[in-house]
Amino acid sequence: MQGAFMAGGNAIRGTRVGAGPMGEAERGEAAPRRRIPFWCANGHDTRVAFASDADVPELWDCPRCGLPAGQDQENPPPAPRTEPYKTHLAYVRERRSDADGDALLEEALTRLRGRRGA
Repeated sequence: MQGAFMAGGNAIRGTRVGAGPMGEAERGEAAPRRRIPFWCANGHDTRVAFASDADVPELWDCPRCGLPAGQDQENPPPAPRTEPYKTHLAYVRERRSDADGDALLEEALTRLRGRRGA
């Protein structure tokens, strides 16, 4: 007897907002749209729908490869330059010369030897 009451507990389960027999009449008319083509450096063609009164961006990310895409098919934007990963040692070497490094190493070794000898 309790199972019968549990099954009908929520009437809107499995439906989504706006879904119904009325369709467009219930939700209102869609805004007028225009499709703008974008091309990336790999030659992928992406057509994006914008509202007719919306500002179209200069660049759009290509959904296939992630590169920036532009509206000029003959001259797509170049791929961005990525800097290689730098290690902590590379950053230290940018700030200090080899002579500074040798002096710091010698100072640290002297302190270490002093602690071991004491």
